[in-house]
Amino acid sequence: MPNCQFISLVSESKIEGMRDILLRYGRKEISIDEAMRQMKLISFRKVGEMAKIDPNRADRIDVPEAILAEGKSVLDLVSISLAHLEERGRVIITRVSDDQLRAIEKSVHQVDAQLDWNTLARTAVIWNVERKETSGKVGILTAGTADIPVAEEARIAAFEMGCDVTCEYDVGVAGIHRLFPSLEKMIDLDCLVVAAGREGTLPAIVAGLVDVPVIGLPVSSGYGAGGDGIAALLSMLQSCSVLSVVNIDAGFVAGAFAAKVANRSKKK
Repeated sequence: MPNCQFISLVSESKIEGMRDILLRYGRKEISIDEAMRQMKLISFRKVGEMAKIDPNRADRIDVPEAILAEGKSVLDLVSISLAHLEERGRVIITRVSDDQLRAIEKSVHQVDAQLDWNTLARTAVIWNVERKETSGKVGILTAGTADIPVAEEARIAAFEMGCDVTCEYDVGVAGIHRLFPSLEKMIDLDCLVVAAGREGTLPAIVAGLVDVPVIGLPVSSGYGAGGDGIAALLSMLQSCSVLSVVNIDAGFVAGAFAAKVANRSKKK
């Protein structure tokens, strides 16, 4: 099992880049704020020969770098995860397989960290630092129960970005009366994510009822003509209601974007 010895040191090119910025600041060619901005842009960390992680992404754009487990070997995934953990104290890992989860569980015990596992979303959060809370408030709705796994991925992303998240599931248009009690709980939130498969109608309806920004999240839970989320995506893109739309099953993107909207609204 890999440990921190597997994780390579910062590259020489990064060190030289930081040295150049500091020299320019010392010569008063740039301000301290500009120096900090440039250092954030060049900051990355090599992990073995296969990855360059971006630990300062959250500082730069207010969105943390998450690890997509799909397509990665168990060894590489654990090495990358431990590097993130060492740099930031928290790391999100999405689309985790059973074999990958077992390896992550072993590595967490070795480095004295905590593991939060979401079975529905197949998403893990490894941490040894408490998350920073913001005053941002995000709501997540799903049309059906089949949409919950993707919605849960969105919830985790928004939660890890410090937001308070309110979820209401299975309130789709097949029984539209279910929607209104749920919306009443979300009127005062900062941003909503609405997940739907099949024909993907729910986000347009919600966006037509509330003044809260709405993000449509198409889900590949439909079947037949336009299945696999295609009809849902096109329906949301064609909506006459004002909403933004992410890609099919892009739960992390939807949750992170909602959190960015919510958190930024609190800064003003």
